[in-house]
Amino acid sequence: MMTRFALTVVRHGETRFNKEKILQGQGVDEPLSETGFKQAAAAGIFLKNVKFTHVFSSDLTRTKQTTCGILEKSKFCKDMAVKYDSRLRERVRELQHECCLQRRTLCLRAHAHLLSKNKYGVAEGRALSELRAMAKAAGEECLMFTPPGGETLAQVKMRGKDFFEFLCQLILKEADEKGQFSQGAPSNSLETSLAKTFPLGKTCASACNSDSSAPGLAASVLVVSHGAYMRNLFDYLVTDLKCSLPASVSRSELVSVSPNTGISLFIVNFEEGREVQPTVQCVCMNLQEHLNGVTETC
Repeated sequence: MMTRFALTVVRHGETRFNKEKILQGQGVDEPLSETGFKQAAAAGIFLKNVKFTHVFSSDLTRTKQTTCGILEKSKFCKDMAVKYDSRLRERVRELQHECCLQRRTLCLRAHAHLLSKNKYGVAEGRALSELRAMAKAAGEECLMFTPPGGETLAQVKMRGKDFFEFLCQLILKEADEKGQFSQGAPSNSLETSLAKTFPLGKTCASACNSDSSAPGLAASVLVVSHGAYMRNLFDYLVTDLKCSLPASVSRSELVSVSPNTGISLFIVNFEEGREVQPTVQCVCMNLQEHLNGVTETC
């Protein structure tokens, strides 16, 4: 029996450090800027008719605030409980500024087991230009460069893989407990809300229900995370799981960081009881049309 679910992934809204092009990672827990709150509200308005069954967020401040901003505008999910998951955190950078050394020492003592997994090395809290200079000095491309003591791209990708596999098992378990949905059951409304929300015509209709005999969606999941993390998660979906892409998504977009509150939608299909990888179809990636009316705050 096939189980299907929708996965909507949103990057957090803008922070002051985003605007100033300073790397944040996990050690710099910067809140949203005024523009960031506007972006979160705009994403919420765009997604207000989507019936989410599960909401997951990184446990950092900027993602928590973005998730709250999205759900506040929802017609169906205002009171939905959010599950905060450290696997959705950004690629971490350790702060090296003198003013942060004391706090960093305390954090290392109290949370050594977490920080050992969340490293962006000496680049954390520094300008993006400094990371580029480090990469150039090392003779590497900035995109592929790992700062000294930092978390590698492979490690970030592994966190994405771990969370995605957890999500698949969760949806499969819940679908099994409830029994597979039949045609005309409430699950079809999940597809309807997606088709109405994402203005992608036949592409969306095909992705949401390419086969009229296919079961309705078992779940519609919202995940709010971070730019570098999302890029590595998407790399896993496309490279490892051979996720199909719409013609509108270019190869360069796959290696680009999503804009703040950029929205991506995937439809995941897997067969119960079979040890095979799920099939994934990307409906859209890094959608940002909801930001057209958002003005930047100086």
